[in-house]
Amino acid sequence: MRENHRPFLIPVFILVALALATSCTREEEERQYSYFISKELVVTYNKGYIGSILSAAAEYYPDVNDLKGYVASDVDVYKVVYKTTVGGKEINASGLVCVPSTANSYPVLCFQNGTNTKNDRAPSEFAVNTSYQLIEFVASMGYIVVMPDYPGFGESAQVPHPYLITEPTVRSSIDMLFAVRELQNDELPGVSQTGDYYLTGYSQGGWATLGLHKAMETDFAGEFNLIGSVCGAGPYDLEILLEGMTEEETYPMPVYIAYIVNAYSAYEQFPNPVTDILNESYALKLPSLFTGNLDSDQINGELTTSITDLISADFLAGYSTEEKYSGVREAFMRNSITAWKTEKPLYLLHGGNDTHVDPAVTENLYAEMMQAGTSPLICSKEIVPGVDHAEGVVPCMLKGLFFILGLKGD
Repeated sequence: MRENHRPFLIPVFILVALALATSCTREEEERQYSYFISKELVVTYNKGYIGSILSAAAEYYPDVNDLKGYVASDVDVYKVVYKTTVGGKEINASGLVCVPSTANSYPVLCFQNGTNTKNDRAPSEFAVNTSYQLIEFVASMGYIVVMPDYPGFGESAQVPHPYLITEPTVRSSIDMLFAVRELQNDELPGVSQTGDYYLTGYSQGGWATLGLHKAMETDFAGEFNLIGSVCGAGPYDLEILLEGMTEEETYPMPVYIAYIVNAYSAYEQFPNPVTDILNESYALKLPSLFTGNLDSDQINGELTTSITDLISADFLAGYSTEEKYSGVREAFMRNSITAWKTEKPLYLLHGGNDTHVDPAVTENLYAEMMQAGTSPLICSKEIVPGVDHAEGVVPCMLKGLFFILGLKGD
């Protein structure tokens, strides 16, 4: 009798196999992501390595010693590719996601990096860059750390970088946060998100962080539980920034001026030809300078620190009043981050001797935030004495990190 039943086992096994295959296919179909495309492990930092680097940094910045007690796990760093929109077109963008190796539920810390002109120095292209490591190490302290490349770098190196243009910059960070939300469970087993978000950045990253803070609180209030943000030395008001750049005979970082003009021209932020703003010899150089192959020092070497040699006399004389330049004025106003009444903790930092981004930008923003009804208990400001722009990066970011750790309650 048993032999009579054996032939029926084969079709049963086939049915089971088909059912499993169909089930897997359905699960794959169900895992259709709206933003996330792919991830790739690029580096792992163990606790011992993190501790040794922090100890070395503490020789120059003693406050770093106070961070070592927060280190709780190894960190896995992934390059993540995701979908975003720039100029009405969907593109693939990229960035880093740094995750504690210990399974648990974590808040998200989103870091916006400062001015970069070279593609191989974008976060996802150079994860072990010491400029990024301190932020990456924060993941070992119990955060999922997100570092967008910005459009124009990494997977989107084929498009012009929208330098200090608000909409595509903020959009790319928001979309990366949506992509990271899709990562949990299937892509990062054992790792989930608490739903809390923290933001930080310096220089261009400070400006981008403030724009992201405002967007998350106003336009995406139902999507993100923003806990607080730290903004360092950001050019929030681009008109004040331009005044600070042009009121002296020389400006030490002409790359910033040229970068703005190049980006605003590429993204049609104003109707003027580049030669209306820069003198022709430098205007003609722009296409060859911002290709993602030259760093800031190399670009500075192709320009001049003399304002009258770099910028046209007509623009310097008529920018603020002439109708000819109304489109430029409107573009700067449109891409400045204006004050509003924030209900989320905001810490503004700036070096007191900053010659690249005038501290008046932060002073004015704080005053305007107060005028808009923001409580001084919610928004605080600190001008760090005696430091220029580059010198202020680590001191300001350390102060900001302790601020965020305090908000988290660690």
